[in-house]
Amino acid sequence: MNRKSVALAWALVVCMLLAHHVYLWVGKHIVPDTDILALLPVQERDPILQQSFSHMVEASQQRVIVLVGASDWADAKRAADAYSGVLASRKDLLQGTQLTDQMQNDWLEKFQQHRLTLLTSQQEEQLRSEPAQFWVDTALTKLYSPFAGPKLGAWRDDPFGLFSEWVQQRAQETPVRPRDGKLFVAGKDKQYVLLPLTLQIPAFSMSAQDVIVPLLDKARSAALEVAPQAEIITAGVVLHAAAAGEQASGEVSTIGLGSLAGIILLTWVSFRSFKPIGMVLLSIGVGCLGSFSICWLLFDRIHLLTLVFGASLIGVAQDYGIYFLCNRLGADAKLDSSALLKKLMPGLCLTLLAAVIGYMGLAFTPFPGLRQMAMFSALGLIFAWLTVVCWFPLLVSGGTLKAGAAVRVYGNTLPYWPRLRMSKVTVFFAALFVILAALGCLRLGANDDIRLLQTPPKHLVDDQIKLSTLLDAPTPVQFFLVRGASAEIVLQREELLKKRLDPLIAQHKISGYQAMSNWVPSAQTQDARRALLEDKLLKEGGPLAQLAAQVGEDQAWVATTRAHLLESGKPLTLDDFLKAPASEPWRHLWLGDRDGVTASIVALRGLGNADIALMQKTGAGMEGVQWVDKVDEISSVLGRYREYMSVVVLIAYVVVFGLLFSRYRRHTWRVLAPTALASITTLALLGFAGQNLQLFHVLALMLLLGVGVDYGIFMQEQSGRHDASSWLAVGLSAANTILSFGLLGLSRTPALQAFGLTMLIGTALVWLIVPCFRKENLDDAIT
Repeated sequence: MNRKSVALAWALVVCMLLAHHVYLWVGKHIVPDTDILALLPVQERDPILQQSFSHMVEASQQRVIVLVGASDWADAKRAADAYSGVLASRKDLLQGTQLTDQMQNDWLEKFQQHRLTLLTSQQEEQLRSEPAQFWVDTALTKLYSPFAGPKLGAWRDDPFGLFSEWVQQRAQETPVRPRDGKLFVAGKDKQYVLLPLTLQIPAFSMSAQDVIVPLLDKARSAALEVAPQAEIITAGVVLHAAAAGEQASGEVSTIGLGSLAGIILLTWVSFRSFKPIGMVLLSIGVGCLGSFSICWLLFDRIHLLTLVFGASLIGVAQDYGIYFLCNRLGADAKLDSSALLKKLMPGLCLTLLAAVIGYMGLAFTPFPGLRQMAMFSALGLIFAWLTVVCWFPLLVSGGTLKAGAAVRVYGNTLPYWPRLRMSKVTVFFAALFVILAALGCLRLGANDDIRLLQTPPKHLVDDQIKLSTLLDAPTPVQFFLVRGASAEIVLQREELLKKRLDPLIAQHKISGYQAMSNWVPSAQTQDARRALLEDKLLKEGGPLAQLAAQVGEDQAWVATTRAHLLESGKPLTLDDFLKAPASEPWRHLWLGDRDGVTASIVALRGLGNADIALMQKTGAGMEGVQWVDKVDEISSVLGRYREYMSVVVLIAYVVVFGLLFSRYRRHTWRVLAPTALASITTLALLGFAGQNLQLFHVLALMLLLGVGVDYGIFMQEQSGRHDASSWLAVGLSAANTILSFGLLGLSRTPALQAFGLTMLIGTALVWLIVPCFRKENLDDAIT
């Protein structure tokens, strides 16, 4: 196939890519994914554990919680009404929860049917230990004392106050209380109206974020207009997703446009012509088109952070075009471009393979997001490389490129660059390097905290902390997972776990727990409680009969009251409770049947970081009970893969060495040594700077191998020729890579900062070191 046929075939491929993009963006109106959880590893070894985490997250991600507070309750109500008034116009986006007297009555009625089996652990202990007179006195106090506490229904329905106390204990699971038809929470110096909202559209939809955030801002303004001193606290996954999306979009612009501007400027300074600029941008553009299309077909979505990372692709994909153009600039004008390409092909093929190996190292991680980034970048390089090979020989011919003055000055620096020779000076500096590098690397710490993946704005973090404190809400990423062969076994195991947790509440290690067995005791427990009540309170001659004598009632009253109480001793089943509206706030605690195993969640309130180790001890040795700390688990995975990828980097050096050996033989070490030395120096500098090593530093070193080897190949391919074409290609490529990856250092995400900083330092060092390993002096500059 001749050169024109190849170019035409590639043109058809590019047209297909363009058509696919029109279909995606115009036809399907696609938007990038912003779900940060999509970047996290899946717990493949324990699917039920993964499902429990997903279940807890899904239960919270569609919620938006708003607290409207003021020093005066009337001001708080006015501000909340104004806030709700704005939201009322968009019930298609956010649906609020209205509190009515009927809802409260329905809630109580559901449990009153089963009140004989609903007891607190303290009541059970009292029934076993207290004498009959204690219960008679308790009942008389409930009947006659005005300070006996709240009464739920008639005295005869609950003469000993057992059900009332159980309801009070359930109410302590949350500080939220009804007040004037609203949900009320008390703060230290403010009184808050709680507005629980439910999103009617997916939280991670960018279109949802684009409308929800302005709507909430408008509601906030309306509330502050009627009560300027009011405090508005807002929390929700959608707010964090919107902030992450806005941050990532801004970084795409900064990194992508910054890299693009740098490439244009450097190409103009080098060639003083718009044509090379257009050609380099063409190869990059086709690379981005191809990588996006194929990744969409493979993954059915593209994460926004993939585009942020992919923006750095600009700094690498231009290497092939620049390498060809620099050699075209330095070659004889009579040499045909196709013939020149044929001479350059071995080097071009090796640079592509080395770079792809570097990027594909990311694919060895357990993170779906990183695998997608690896595929996006590797495909982009391949498409950019094919564009250079298929089109560049026809687009530029000999004698059409002219070097600028800056290029000639830069090219003339190469003969003055020191070249590595065996001497006493070399041995001295080598020993000094080993000592300093060892000292720096020994100072490196490690930090694998998963929270480095995302840093939300401070005001969102502050609001989340305030809200969690006021609502005493449990975290969705730290909980006990309880499993069993049936629902009954799971409820029994929950009850055993709660017996271990109760002392921790007394010790103020936790403030409480949420569990399904709080509301639906196991059948075993319900049977035992009913029998205990019948024996201790309702038996003939027992406290009920003694109470009747005290209040002047006869045996008929005793029999009728006993029968009435026993009617409320029907077993409460889990299915009945889950169908009732009263279960709505707690349904997320029940996982149900998962692959033949029944599971539930026991969530903890008021858990401090210092008590996490204690929680692990608490659940230890209990059958079917497992402590889940997703933050610690994923951080541990990060740590393991940091160590694993460090080994992969070393293996990659061996693979690349074997790949290069067939061409460079005894000089292969000259290609790899600059990158290896730059990597070691980068780690040492990070150590001296007090940086903690994390997975993203190691991933950057993997990529640095792919990028740095390119420069070694460029220099070795032209070694022995009297021109500086390769030195110019190395300079332009390194400068553009520094621009693209260096700009990642501007990211507000610590992980991307670490990646960018490592690439910035490493690439600059390779650039400075690589000419020292050339085989011969290149005495003449580009003319």
